[in-house]
Amino acid sequence: MNNPNLASDISQIITQNFEKLTDADTRILKVLTSDPIRGAFENSTEVSSRAGVHPASAVRLARRLGFSGYPEFRSFLQNSLMEGQGEYADPTARIAARIARAGEGGLLSSLIDSEVAALEHLRESVRDAQVREFAEVLLGARRIYTAGTSHGTALAKLMAMRLRRSGYDAVDLGGVGQHQIEWVYTMTDRDVLFLSCFRGTTQQLKHLTDIATERGATCLLLCDVDEDYLKGEKTKQICVSRGGAGESQSLVVPMTIANTIILDLASIDAGKTMRSLNAFKRVRESYRCASS
Repeated sequence: MNNPNLASDISQIITQNFEKLTDADTRILKVLTSDPIRGAFENSTEVSSRAGVHPASAVRLARRLGFSGYPEFRSFLQNSLMEGQGEYADPTARIAARIARAGEGGLLSSLIDSEVAALEHLRESVRDAQVREFAEVLLGARRIYTAGTSHGTALAKLMAMRLRRSGYDAVDLGGVGQHQIEWVYTMTDRDVLFLSCFRGTTQQLKHLTDIATERGATCLLLCDVDEDYLKGEKTKQICVSRGGAGESQSLVVPMTIANTIILDLASIDAGKTMRSLNAFKRVRESYRCASS
């Protein structure tokens, strides 16, 4: 770019250059911001045509905003789409960006590459000691409550199921519906609240952590966004990226961490997990026989 101080958001760029903008510029920007996904992938002629201005107007706008030409401006718009900035911060835009990024290599290959990159980053960013810390907390818990945001709700449900089968008293708060408060009300300082938070947390989960803190329970947080408000005395956190901007946000990464915690727990609980799994297997088989 010609201007090293160029803002990272199109709204900021418009504000910085507002006095320079012509009527044609305003019409083009309206076209671009009213349909960001379409605007990020059209060429200058197509954008100018939709705005009803001279074909060269989009090129002149790009240069007025500090870009070397329209191709560089369009790349900026596409990067904004991938990074979810400003007008582009919505799931539709992110999906469109991922499809565009896949290009001729194909979606499957692109997604596999994203997953591999995310897993390699996981290897570098999470230590075995962090996993052991989570496992030791779960080992000493009277009861384990799980909850999550976004796709983390599915992981919370799976964690509760895996823990119950391993012989631990675990409750998925997302699965108890309107009775959630009745479960939370019984929380004590011997309990654990295990949260799976993707793309930030919610007011409801903040409220849950406040209750857990008041009652002295330990909070375990598996997340992809660092949550400063949860860094309390009895809070432990594993925070790791699920993918870079414009990439597929991996579900394999948090699942891998959760599986590792479960396996590590089995390695330190003196056979409790193994005995419980065997007992569960016998009950399941007898239930199937009775149902057939």
